[in-house]
Amino acid sequence: MNTLSIRDLDVTLGDLAVLRGVHLEVPSGSVTAVLGPSGCGKTTLLRAVAGFVRPDRGEIRVGDTVVSGPGRHLAPERRGIALVPQEGALFPHLSVGDNVAFGLPRAQRRRSPRVAEVLDLVGLRGFQDRSPSELSGGQQQRVALARALAPSPSLVLLDEPFSALDAGLRESVRAQVRDALERSATTALVVTHDQDEALSVADSVAILDEGRILMHASPQDVYRAPTGLGVARFVGQCVELSAEVSAGVARTALGDLVVEAPGAGGEVDAGRGVVMLRPEQLRLLPVDGVAGTAGEVVGGEYFGHDALVRVRVTAGQGSGQESVEVQVRTLGEIPERGAVRVGVSGPARFYPGAR
Repeated sequence: MNTLSIRDLDVTLGDLAVLRGVHLEVPSGSVTAVLGPSGCGKTTLLRAVAGFVRPDRGEIRVGDTVVSGPGRHLAPERRGIALVPQEGALFPHLSVGDNVAFGLPRAQRRRSPRVAEVLDLVGLRGFQDRSPSELSGGQQQRVALARALAPSPSLVLLDEPFSALDAGLRESVRAQVRDALERSATTALVVTHDQDEALSVADSVAILDEGRILMHASPQDVYRAPTGLGVARFVGQCVELSAEVSAGVARTALGDLVVEAPGAGGEVDAGRGVVMLRPEQLRLLPVDGVAGTAGEVVGGEYFGHDALVRVRVTAGQGSGQESVEVQVRTLGEIPERGAVRVGVSGPARFYPGAR
């Protein structure tokens, strides 16, 4: 079992507390993504697990082996951990096969069947004799993964593995890497600032901000049921509305909405705060209907597969009026500016006291 366990990890670099009380569990054979903005501590966490940074406090365990803890710090080469760097870092003077073999113990590098096995695993069968310069960026990244997998490591660490790829390549290479990790039953930790990457590649996603884990759950729960507004704002677009809640119903600029508590849901205490919806929960309705809330299309962004339409709605009367702009995700083109009505489907998440 190659479960990665990180408990109460603190790392200080200079005068800066980079990681604070980090607790993370990556089950054997699974992929966990650590998602967060630049400067939140993602790379430091990866380097601490790899052994390049010595923590101030806490424990890191891979399987039954404590690789870092009180009075113990195994050198990187003794941890059985492989690292796939951001841009692959292949040796340009070596063939693909020799690059992959470099990950093996010296005695196994010549004519080892393992090279062909892992190249087949990453979808590059027959590429042994090619030069890295003959490969696309996505192929080079898969060779780097093959080199990491060759010695059958306990754990593979991937540092922003797709950031150097063109946007058109990322989706296909993500799927290929995910498939290779699944077929090899490798435990993997991926760090990234790209939410699409984290949600599509990982079995679970940990949100890291200012050195702390804010939430660790399945991609579905991180997106649909964020435990705090900070998580909600970082993962996808949010529609945030001031609200007053009573008996599980929030009074908002979009009308009365059924609300659930942060995280997995549950009962909501009465009070003021913020409700959060995803843009796909909103829909545009005919202006001459009675359902929904009256508003006005004021613009939007078109992405080809869908669009985010900006609608301004006004609720209340007289001095109590509230005018807010909301985003509605639609399939198709952005409607012309003008009157429309906005409906809501599904429950909203309520964050008491938030602003």
